[in-house]
Parts: sequence; structure tokens; C-alpha cells
Amino acid sequence: MWFDILIVVCGFAGLIWGADKFVAGASSIAQNLGAAPLLIGLTIVAFGTSAPEFFSSAIAAIEGQPALAIGNAIGSNIFNIGVALGLTALIRPLSASPTMLKRELPALFLVTIVSGILLTDLHLGVLDALVLIALTAFLCYRLIRRKTRIAAKDPTMVPAEVLDLPSISTLKAVVYLLLGLAFLIIGAEALVRGASSIAEQMGVSSALIGLTIVALGTSLPELAACITSVLKGHDDLALGNIVGSNIMNFLVVLPFPGLLSPGTIENSLFTHDFAALFMMTCILSGVCFWTIKSQRKIGRLAGVGFLLMYGVWFVTLS
Repeated sequence: MWFDILIVVCGFAGLIWGADKFVAGASSIAQNLGAAPLLIGLTIVAFGTSAPEFFSSAIAAIEGQPALAIGNAIGSNIFNIGVALGLTALIRPLSASPTMLKRELPALFLVTIVSGILLTDLHLGVLDALVLIALTAFLCYRLIRRKTRIAAKDPTMVPAEVLDLPSISTLKAVVYLLLGLAFLIIGAEALVRGASSIAEQMGVSSALIGLTIVALGTSLPELAACITSVLKGHDDLALGNIVGSNIMNFLVVLPFPGLLSPGTIENSLFTHDFAALFMMTCILSGVCFWTIKSQRKIGRLAGVGFLLMYGVWFVTLS
């Protein structure tokens, strides 16, 4: 058991370090080839925090562990709202941007509802995956088109963190890219094998391990990004990272088990875990709506509330 836990920890470390080097290398190559900084930020850099979920779910599906991948997607989203948002609000109250009510939150609701509809028959197959891929293409097109139009009208609207790209030679960038990719694959392989072994030894389902251990580990980049953003005073970035990550987790993670290992899912994964996620998403939207309309912030009391919701969900896991 302890050896498997060590393998899982090493897998997490490989995923996080690999994602960082992969993004640094890919961003530098794109920049050296003349790609627009905005486009790099909206594609390669945005991919960074979702890379651990992306690769671990792909490996899980390839190795015939679809429940682990689905549990990872749902568990990561619950963790992001309950723990990442809760802890961030405890550190410093958050301001929600008015544009979030018009764009990001409706997109999150759309993705969550579509995913829920696809999971109601307790089966995730190829057709379900294709629906999610089509929705991903549509939302990415809308996002890039809107951001490009805004940047064309006013270049100062391009976020500073998008423009702050590393300056690395092409040869070094290629090494970073390949090294990061290798660590992502090896880390994902180690994580899936270790988590599957732990589930087998504990006599629990791989879905439960995906909901808890795997989801917690792959969500660490989001938690770190949120805390870093709020400490720098970028409230909108912290909240936007949580909403954007939850959207990506459904759109990027769920298609893998649907395409590579289609099959049925556990009833509790939908009736208990997805239901809890949907409720937390509704509460998050309600809190954002109220704070924006009343010109208040998501305070520490709300942070405690989100942490308590996560705690209630966690202790009722079966």
C-alpha cells in the first residue's frame, strides 16, 4: 500500500512539473514562430492547469479504467468549488466580474447541464464524447473570436499574464516540450496504476479513488493558481480560473472514456456525486449573482460555506 501511495505522489509530481515544462516549451516555440501572444495565452497557456486531468484521464481510459477518469472530472470540479474557492475566499474576499454573469457562468451551466443529460442513462459512449467535442469546438471558437476582437479594438485589454511569456531559444524550447510531454505521460501512467492498485487493495471502486485522491492531486495547480492570483490582488483571475477549469474538466476529460473505453457508470456517480456538483454550481452562481448585484464580495463566511459543502459531500461518499 505504501509503495502505491509513493507511486501516486510521484505521479502527481511528474504531472505538475511536466505540465509546467510543456507549457513553457510550447509557448516559446509558438512565440518564436511569430504566433500572437493572445492566441498563445488562450490555447497553450490555458491548457497548462488542465494538463494533469487531461493526461491522467487519457491513460485511465486507455487502460480500461473509465470510472477513474469520470470520477476525476466530477471530483475535480467539486474540489475546485468547495476547497479551492473556499480557501481562496478565506484568504481574501473575492470580487466577481459583472461579465461573468453574461459569459463564463452561462457557459459553465451549459456544459454542466449537457454533461448531466449525457450521463442520465448511466452510460458514456462514443456519441456522448462527440457531443462534448462539438461543444468544446463551439465554445473555443466563441472565446477566441471575442478575445481577438477585444484585443484588436484595445490592445491594453490583453491580460498581462498572457503577454509575460518566457523567452527561450527554439532548441531549448523543444527540449522542454519533449521533456514535459514525457513527464506528463509517465506521471499519468504512475498515477493511474498506483490509484488502481490502492482501490483494489482497499476494496473500493476506482470511481471513488478518482473522486478523491486523483481529483485532489490533479486539482493542485488550480488551487495554487487561485491562491497566487488572490494574493496578487487579481480576484477576477482566481474566480475565473475556477469557472474555466470546471468547464474544461468536463469538455476535455469526459470525451476520453467515451471514445476509448465506452461503457456504463456507477449509479452513485450520477445520483450522489454529479447531483452534489450541480447543487454546488447553482449555489456558486447564486452567490456570484448576489455579490455583483449588491456590489459586495464573496467573503470569508461564504468561503466557510463552500468548505462545509465539500466536507458534507466527502463524508457521505460511499
